[in-house]
Amino acid sequence: MLNGLWLSFFVVAALSALGRWLFGGDAGVFAAMVESLFGMAKLSVEVMVLLFGTLTLWLGFLRIAEKAGIVDVLARLLSPLFRRLMPEVPPGHPALGLITLNFTANALGLDNAATPIGLKAMRALQELNPLPTVASNAQILFLVLNASSLTLLPVTIFMYRAQQGAADPTLVFLPILLATSASTLVGFLSVALVQRLKLWDPVVLAWLVGAALVLGGTMAFLASLSAAALASLSSLMGNLVLFGLILVFLLWGAWRRVPVYESFVEGAKEGFDVAKNLLPYLVAMLCAIGVLRASGALDVLLDGLRHLVNLAGLDSRFVEALPTALVKPFSGSAARAMLIETMQATGVDSFPALVAATVQGSTETTFYVLAVYFGAVGIQRARHAVGCALLADIAGVLASISVCYWFFG
Repeated sequence: MLNGLWLSFFVVAALSALGRWLFGGDAGVFAAMVESLFGMAKLSVEVMVLLFGTLTLWLGFLRIAEKAGIVDVLARLLSPLFRRLMPEVPPGHPALGLITLNFTANALGLDNAATPIGLKAMRALQELNPLPTVASNAQILFLVLNASSLTLLPVTIFMYRAQQGAADPTLVFLPILLATSASTLVGFLSVALVQRLKLWDPVVLAWLVGAALVLGGTMAFLASLSAAALASLSSLMGNLVLFGLILVFLLWGAWRRVPVYESFVEGAKEGFDVAKNLLPYLVAMLCAIGVLRASGALDVLLDGLRHLVNLAGLDSRFVEALPTALVKPFSGSAARAMLIETMQATGVDSFPALVAATVQGSTETTFYVLAVYFGAVGIQRARHAVGCALLADIAGVLASISVCYWFFG
């Protein structure tokens, strides 16, 4: 799928450039495309310089959190909930512990730890699956929630904004948190409706009511603030939560007698390895999207979407952010490149760039997650997993646009 997507960027760019040359007389389009190739390759390296530092720093602190047992504490907290949402999984089955560990790792931004744990959880659920080639209810719920899981600290989004010169990289903290909450809620409710889960169970109800009260209270409080106050609060909360969590990791680790410095260095080394492996993907996607923009094809697409939005009588400023939303279900690297390109083209703190950053932080690479998790256990029939996961993605995109108009409009 990714091969076809990447190749299509170059093919569409070539056709667009030929059209501009043959019918518009614009022979300079080819020079612009070549210049864009080298320019985007240079930008990829500039982005990677900060990415090295960010991932090294963050994974160092997260390794302290792992060794201090913070992930295990959160897993024990969530275990009673998942035991009720997946009634076909026997109490005490290893899958429940792995599932809660996976979601906890995702919430803390431990992507490198979350994926291996998630694959182990899917294999454990497969052991209980009476039809090995057909996804079970528990597997579908796990996958949909995984594809729309909450990430409390979208550190990589902050990093991309910082690299592009944002005065306040954490400005999108609250918009992302609200949008990803909407995505997760829609994904969960859609699966619950199809599978007829017993949402009135006291434990499930307590979690749902508690989450609704927190989210509703937050929305009510934010509704009382002006646009300037909302932006200021988002900045304050983003920085406060980020530094506060780091402090908790360090103090908890010291209390549990974890060698915090050695653990940080151990995690930082892993962060360096993760970062260097991302460079080829970033170069590939940024160059392809740069050529697409230089050829005029991306502008034609955006102009068409903008025209449709204007016909509907809506504000069209968000249209520049839609390429990120359109490719995110297929490829995380393509969406990342689209986000960076939007920041470059419109300005890092422009409205389209803020929407694109929020979309990137609140949606998931749905088809990649489906392929990896189901492919690992030989699932061939996904049943309602694709529909529910895509519904969560759509909710995340719509929520991102709405929240950004609320905060920055």
